[in-house]
Amino acid sequence: MNILFISTSDLHGGAAIAAFRLMNALQDEGMNVNMLVRDKRSSNGNVIEVGNKTINEWNFLWERGKIFMANRFSRKNLFDISIANTGVSVTELPAFQHADIIHLHWINQGMLSVKEIGRILASGKKAVWTMHDMWPFTGICHHAENCTNYHRECGRCPYLVAPSRNDLSNKIFKQKQTTYSLGKITFVACSNWLKDLAEKSPLTTAHRVISIPNPIDTRHYRPIDKIGTRKKLQLPLDKKIVLFAAVKTSDKRKGSDYLIEASRLMKQHTDNVLFLIAGNNGKEIANQLALPTQSMGFVAPENMPDVYNAADVFVTPSLQENLPNTIMEAMACGTPCVGFCIGGIPEMIDHLKTGYVAKYKNAADLAKGLFWTLFEADTETLSANAREKVVKTYAQEIVSAQYKQIYAR
Repeated sequence: MNILFISTSDLHGGAAIAAFRLMNALQDEGMNVNMLVRDKRSSNGNVIEVGNKTINEWNFLWERGKIFMANRFSRKNLFDISIANTGVSVTELPAFQHADIIHLHWINQGMLSVKEIGRILASGKKAVWTMHDMWPFTGICHHAENCTNYHRECGRCPYLVAPSRNDLSNKIFKQKQTTYSLGKITFVACSNWLKDLAEKSPLTTAHRVISIPNPIDTRHYRPIDKIGTRKKLQLPLDKKIVLFAAVKTSDKRKGSDYLIEASRLMKQHTDNVLFLIAGNNGKEIANQLALPTQSMGFVAPENMPDVYNAADVFVTPSLQENLPNTIMEAMACGTPCVGFCIGGIPEMIDHLKTGYVAKYKNAADLAKGLFWTLFEADTETLSANAREKVVKTYAQEIVSAQYKQIYAR
């Protein structure tokens, strides 16, 4: 059986990393898997870059330009929506022709157009689509937040400057309806939260919707000696360390404002805490936190297990999440986690068992969760529970077995 993944990238962004990990997990199970991308970052020979730099940049800019014009030349929400009006042609490629199953992942920003998705479905090949956000079943948005218009047919989109009944979101929604009718899709949500939302959209009515989490290699992400990793990273041995990690830590959707406020509240009770920040723009956050902070900048994935193991707790104050790789990675290393009750986070963090689930957008409860995890909870029990949860639920061999069943059907 030949499986072809299609993804915008192989390693840039959480969705791409999840897809790349799944490809490797399936290959470890003896399956033949290749991946088409427009943005190749790895040296993996099974990843095939399509298009060329000029074409890919033009496709990206043309889509953003259309959104910019349709939104009355406003940059507001420019990257919160996608219309997939252009992309790479894949159906004539040898990798596509040889594939038995086409497995879509995150395919926005110039990878696949809605029309090309239609060609894929019309080819008659079996199609699986792992949903890393809400875009596959909404008109144009990646996260609908409190909007439920996608329960009908979109329109009056809150992401548009001039929403109307027949606005851009409604037009793309109807285009997707026509496209999805050309074949059958097995939609895979990475969390039960996302599955429940997807089932409310007319776009999935005639298709199958299931939930399978993202995988992780528990051999790479595993507990190692905390003192040794702190010495290796030149971190203090006498401080409680709170780790905050993101590709772009200054992104407001990552909840930095709530983390800053939580640090101010924590300072009222302790000064024996160091905030460790891993990711781009970390210094912007470090300068605003009320407690001592150290920014590591970008950390390569192969080095992240050391960083997770050096921390006493991992915090993710994100305001929009599906199934964060970072929580999975931290827990695999035996590091308890604290995050808001949003998206798939409550499915990952078992409250008071593997960490603390704070009330959404509540900095005081976030601070309470961090303080409880650091100073009141049984650290060894939390750590053991976190590791056990990942091994039983997210280990790559467990997740790949579920996908093999999907392919076999």
